[in-house]
Amino acid sequence: MGKRLSLFSWQANRHLPQTPLLDFVLPPELEAAEPPEARGLARDEVRLMVSYVATNEVLHTHFRRIGDFLRAGDVLVLNTSGTLNAALPALREDGTRLELHLSTHLPDDRWVVEMRAYQDAQRRITSPFYEIRPGESCTLPAGASVTLHAPYRPDQASLRLWLATLSLPGPLHPYLAEHGFPIRYRYITQEWPLSSYQNVYATEPGSAEMPSAGRAFTAELLTSLVARGVQVAPLLLHTGVASLEEHEPPYEEYYRVPEPTARLVNAAHAAGQRVIAVGTTVVRALETVTDPSGVTHPGEGWTDTIITPQRGVRAINGLLTGFHEPRSTHLAMLEALAGRDHLQVTYREALRARYLWHEFGDVHLIMG
Repeated sequence: MGKRLSLFSWQANRHLPQTPLLDFVLPPELEAAEPPEARGLARDEVRLMVSYVATNEVLHTHFRRIGDFLRAGDVLVLNTSGTLNAALPALREDGTRLELHLSTHLPDDRWVVEMRAYQDAQRRITSPFYEIRPGESCTLPAGASVTLHAPYRPDQASLRLWLATLSLPGPLHPYLAEHGFPIRYRYITQEWPLSSYQNVYATEPGSAEMPSAGRAFTAELLTSLVARGVQVAPLLLHTGVASLEEHEPPYEEYYRVPEPTARLVNAAHAAGQRVIAVGTTVVRALETVTDPSGVTHPGEGWTDTIITPQRGVRAINGLLTGFHEPRSTHLAMLEALAGRDHLQVTYREALRARYLWHEFGDVHLIMG
């Protein structure tokens, strides 16, 4: 398959402003199907592309060398949300075997969920299942069940996400640990343990999918960065399921930005130091609590903030991120930081240099 990269195209969506989204052809062989450890690499031996917005300079190295591009006083902001075994086998009343993906646990104890149908006999590949009827229940392991009440966004053309309630025989986390498994998509060809989907600094389980930009960090690498004067600040944002099929806008997610993290971000800006978000989830949380004057406040709640080039970014000077799917709304966030021209330059270069995509792939450090 060719490596065609098109101009940005404008996509209309009633939940998003008209947003330029990058469209390109992603060759299947660049979709990382297994953790780097399965390829004989340590976590921090994946490749790292470093790009500078002001000059369009692009450098190629390995993640273990990220300290060469950071300075004493820089603040790395990490999302400490841990990944759940958020996928469960489900059985409809008519005997159809499905896969339930838990996305977001809402304050009223309901869930946003996705039902997916198996596309192969080995039950490795799934796609969204659109034939759910409001009010129907499906059986889950160990006598549990899920009842699907109504579409999460009934105004969308495809009803992929649903509001649901779970009936479980015991507490959620032990149940998922015993009966669930990590969510995976078509490019993941075999099962990997939950540990493969956890960042080393995760402290609080709650994400349906791994906030994967920080996967390449090891405890030793973080220690070495701190020893060099790089500051580390935590926050929390529990991520829901990805929108790989429909390229839907982001939906509400729970976040918590502690007061010490807000203080550290503000102090860095006041001192002319850089704030670097580790992942788009960190950007979303920080931008939710940063006012138009650029002051970041502590906060906790549910964010529906969407970062677009029209809105811009207020809280960060750099971003560590993976490589995102064509037309993904995450690309609008990247453009808000880096600009249209720079994003085209870097994605062309990533394709040319054959970087690997997705949660087990390589990483991109964008310095504004």
